[in-house]
Amino acid sequence: MLSAAIDLSILDEPFRLSPEQIDFYREHNFIKLKQVFPPDVLEHYGQVISQKVKELNTQHLSMEQRDTYGKAFLQIMNIWTKSEEVRRFVFGKRLARIATELMGTRGVRMYHDQALFKEPGGGFTPWHADQYYWPLANDNTVTAWIPMQPVPLEMGPLEFSAGSQRIPLGRNLKISDDSEEHIGKALRVNDFPHVIEPFELGEVSFHSGWVFHRAGANHTDQMRQVMTVIYMDVDMKLKAPENTNQQNDWDTWCPGAVVGELIETAINPVIYQK
Repeated sequence: MLSAAIDLSILDEPFRLSPEQIDFYREHNFIKLKQVFPPDVLEHYGQVISQKVKELNTQHLSMEQRDTYGKAFLQIMNIWTKSEEVRRFVFGKRLARIATELMGTRGVRMYHDQALFKEPGGGFTPWHADQYYWPLANDNTVTAWIPMQPVPLEMGPLEFSAGSQRIPLGRNLKISDDSEEHIGKALRVNDFPHVIEPFELGEVSFHSGWVFHRAGANHTDQMRQVMTVIYMDVDMKLKAPENTNQQNDWDTWCPGAVVGELIETAINPVIYQK
């Protein structure tokens, strides 16, 4: 039950971005913003989303039996379609307006959401670029990474290679040991700033589909509970898939969309529009 003391109106209230913050995002393709949500809202949704992750999780192998991807996190997608409470959070206009303003589009629609819960003892998340997986016609995409608790360095916060969206190397690699090795080497050679910082309670990051990022292992005895929302340009069109993962994403997250046409399926609704 939702406590009467929790005010959820903040989910739709504007968050004021400065011109400097927008410029920073467009230069580096990521930004971390403090005090996006108050503690009571995060505590409530942390409980709600955690319960849905427990209900929907199908990963039952021991950590030793999993590959690198499986050790990185429990991944539950499109929870908004299975919970009205989660839908209220995911469809909040506060986050969607931030995504719109950072990209400079006229609005955003849903690509999909996903919970990324890194278990105690969970492994690292290899270097990767999300858009390798997406059959989207342009790079007007942004992911909001929303921790439900503070994330110290030992819990595996998201790390960024600032400005790395500029290089083509590694864009053909899925999340794997190979991506960790080859992308990591390319980033070191190009000397992009590697940003590794803890997340305060209420802090949310936003990153583009082509900026390279990773996360460390969870060395604590607590679950790292993170919810993400992936936004795309309200005018995004579908492109022909370039790999089997993009074909799978088309079938799963844009069912019925047509190559070369606007993605406006039942599960890709507009969340915010100017």
